[in-house]
Amino acid sequence: MEKFTANYLASVNKLFRYYKKLGDGALAQLPDDKINWEIAPNSNSVAVIVKHLKGNMLSRWTNFLSSDGEKQSRNRDDEFEDTIRTKTELLAVWEQGWHCLFTAIDPLQSSDFEQLVYIRNEGHTITEALNRQLGHYAYHVGQIVFLVKAIVGNQWQSLSIPKGQSQVFNTKKFEQNKQRRNFVDGML
Repeated sequence: MEKFTANYLASVNKLFRYYKKLGDGALAQLPDDKINWEIAPNSNSVAVIVKHLKGNMLSRWTNFLSSDGEKQSRNRDDEFEDTIRTKTELLAVWEQGWHCLFTAIDPLQSSDFEQLVYIRNEGHTITEALNRQLGHYAYHVGQIVFLVKAIVGNQWQSLSIPKGQSQVFNTKKFEQNKQRRNFVDGML
């Protein structure tokens, strides 16, 4: 079990870092004057999504092992108010959330998997809590990527395999010897 949890921790940590990197790549392409752009009325801007992610991350990961993941101090409704005004502020908010997450998960050990953590008084195994948040963050990073891609149009620089390049990518992969590795190795 210890080998499994060590492998799982390494894998989930890489995935969180992968999704952060995707968001970093999208945010780098976001024009300063478009951080509050909405694709439709009552939708969320990139700034709102980033603000929500930070709020969620601070709530879930502060004292992760010892307090409920839904902190009483969290004002979730405020996370959806578009109050971020500059890209500098947006990036600071983005980094603050991710810093809190990595500060919580980097020291996790196999022995931590024996306890439950709570989110809104619902018990989660460490695996369940990590999976829940990984799915949530991947969902919102995907929204950020989609919005920035819509904003920049033809100026978009791919964050993965560019259109029309799948065959070239696959040829390079299959030219290598089979080996055990995580798909994000070499990307981070």
